[in-house]
Amino acid sequence: MQFIAILWQEYVIFKQRFWSVTTGTMIAPVLYLIVFGWGLGSGINIGGGSYINFVIPGIIALTTMNLSFSTVANDINVSRLYSKTFEEFMVSPISMLVYAAGKITASALRGIYSALIIILLALVFKAGLKFDFYFIMMIILNCFVFSALGFSIGLMINSHADMSKFMNFIITPMSFLCGTFFPLDKMPVVLKQFIWILPLTQTSLALRNRGEDIVSMLLPPAILTVYLIIFLIIGVRICKKTE
Repeated sequence: MQFIAILWQEYVIFKQRFWSVTTGTMIAPVLYLIVFGWGLGSGINIGGGSYINFVIPGIIALTTMNLSFSTVANDINVSRLYSKTFEEFMVSPISMLVYAAGKITASALRGIYSALIIILLALVFKAGLKFDFYFIMMIILNCFVFSALGFSIGLMINSHADMSKFMNFIITPMSFLCGTFFPLDKMPVVLKQFIWILPLTQTSLALRNRGEDIVSMLLPPAILTVYLIIFLIIGVRICKKTE
């Protein structure tokens, strides 16, 4: 019941800001699709296919990452440092695990909503996407992983300036380097090995390629699940310390 109450609170906020959230979510993907679809996409082929078919899964991965992370990270950061509403949850009879799960789930759902918008835009741009259970599962996992990361970072960082630094040094580089806009084969071997293990890389690769065998198919969701568990444990422990 407590979990549902947290989700309902987030839903009410989302409903009030529906149009601003929707239009804000569409701006970056539309620009990416115009530039890399109608612009570069018409003259570039990757792996025997059109570039727009290559780049759209990357756009889905990075957009869901950004929205899932920033929604909960900014919310927690503002509620702790400015509105002081975070203390109300700390003194209320709500389990910290339930509170964390509610906030993370609400932010992940916002990321999933952004994925639906991009998929609709991809249909307008006539991109060839293969939808199946694996594709959907990877999007959902990606949203939950970065929502859990945003929850933990929102609790750790104590100023908007530091939040901006984290975005600039961690989130933004991942947006461009994790196989979103170009294949990892173009990178130096050492850098490639480091980038390969990052969660966004696993999502980008999995959305394009289901893998040649069962091991290669199960590896990306397994890696994302490990990240999710780690980030969730960190967030709950920080909550308990704060409490």
